[in-house]
Amino acid sequence: MLYLSQLIGRPVRDTRDEPMGKVADLIVEVGERYPPVTGLVVATDRRKIFLHWSTVATMDATGARLNTSTLDIAKFQQRPDEIRLKVDLMDKQIVDIDGRRVVRVNDISLDDVEGSLRLVAVDVGAAGLLRRLGIEGPFRTLARNLRLPLQERYIDWEDVDPVESSIASVKLRVPHARLAELHPADLASIIDQLVPKDRAGVLASLADEAVADAMEEMEPDTQVEILEDLEPERAADILEEMSPDDAADLVADLSDAARGELLALMQQDEAEEVQGLLGYPENSAGGSMTTEFIAVPATLTAAQAIDRLRELEPDAETIYYVYVTDADMRLVGVLSLRDLIVAKPDTPISQVMYDEPVAVGLLADEEEVAQVVARYNLLAVPVVDDERRLQGIVTIDDALDTVMPTGWKRRLRRLYSRTGR
Repeated sequence: MLYLSQLIGRPVRDTRDEPMGKVADLIVEVGERYPPVTGLVVATDRRKIFLHWSTVATMDATGARLNTSTLDIAKFQQRPDEIRLKVDLMDKQIVDIDGRRVVRVNDISLDDVEGSLRLVAVDVGAAGLLRRLGIEGPFRTLARNLRLPLQERYIDWEDVDPVESSIASVKLRVPHARLAELHPADLASIIDQLVPKDRAGVLASLADEAVADAMEEMEPDTQVEILEDLEPERAADILEEMSPDDAADLVADLSDAARGELLALMQQDEAEEVQGLLGYPENSAGGSMTTEFIAVPATLTAAQAIDRLRELEPDAETIYYVYVTDADMRLVGVLSLRDLIVAKPDTPISQVMYDEPVAVGLLADEEEVAQVVARYNLLAVPVVDDERRLQGIVTIDDALDTVMPTGWKRRLRRLYSRTGR
C-alpha cells in the first residue's frame, strides 16, 4: 500500500541512479472501478514535465526509478479523462456516498491491482493528516501507550463522488450518478454542506426532478439561495417539478421581481396553481395545502376507480386516500387505497367509502389543521371551500410543521416521503 503523501517530493532517478527531478503529482485515468496510474508529473529545476507510466520501472516510498535516461521535455497537457491526484483531489471536498456526507481528502491510497498501480481509496481520517506531517509513526506509538484511539477512515474509490469545481464533471466515471440515487433528504443534506461553486456542478448534473425532490427537503434559506443562483429557465423548470405547495412557499420568499419572472417562465397550469396558493394566508390550510390529490366520481365501481387511477398515473403526494366527489366537486366521501383494492370489482365505491369525511376550511389556521390530523390519525386532511368543494389536501408533514421541533420535522418528512410517495 502506498500513499500519495509518501511520494510527493521524492526523487525521480534514471537508469544510472542520477536524480532527474522530484515527484510532483500522479495522473490517473478515470473510468474504471479503480483508476490506473497512467503518468507521472516530474518537477525539474525549470519546469514540470509528464512521463508516461511505461517509463517508470519502480515506485515506492523512496521515490521513482525510471527505465530511461532521457526525458521528453514537452509541456504537460492533461487529457479530459485524467485527474491529477495532488492538484485535483488532495484537500478537496468529496461526497462519501455510503456515509451520506461531505468530507475532505487528507491522503490518497494506491495499491497494486491486477498488475498495475491504481487509485483504490481516499483517507479522510486523522491518520492521513498525521502522515502528511511526518509524525504518524510517533503519534501511533504515543496513542498506543496511552490507549488512545487514532481515527482511521478510508473510503473506497467506488464510494467516492468528487464535487470540487476544479474537477470537471466530464472527468468522472458517470457524473454524480450515485448522488442521483440517494434519498432526497440525504441529497439535500449533502448539497447543503457544499459551498455555492460546488453546488453548481452537482445541480447541473442532476435531473430537474431530482433537484426538485431534494429542494423540498431543504431549509427555506437554502432553497432561495439555490434558486437565485440558477438560470431563470432552469429554476422555473424545477419549480414545475415541485409539489405546488412547496413551490408556492419557495416563490413567496423571493423578491417581487424574481417571483414575477419565474412565474412567467413556468407552464401556465403550474403557474396558476402556485399563484392560487399564494393568494391564501401563509399560516392557513389554503396556504399549506397541495393541489395534488386523487378524486373520483361517486358513480364509479371499485374496478372503474382502479382503472381511473391507472389512467391518471398519479403523481400526488399521497394516494393512501382516494377522495370521492359529486358532479360539482363537492366532497362526499373518502376511502383508503386498501379499501378500494379489497372491494369486489363491481361494488359501487359509494358503498365502500366513508361518507362523513373530516375536512377543514381554506382559512382554518395551522393549529386547527394539526389538531384534526392528530385527533383522527390522518395522513392527510382534505381542504374544502364554503360550499364543501374539494380544493386540496394538507399532508401530515405540513400539518405538523408548526407544532414540532425542527429535528422531528425533518425525521417526519423523511419517513413520510419514503412511505407516501
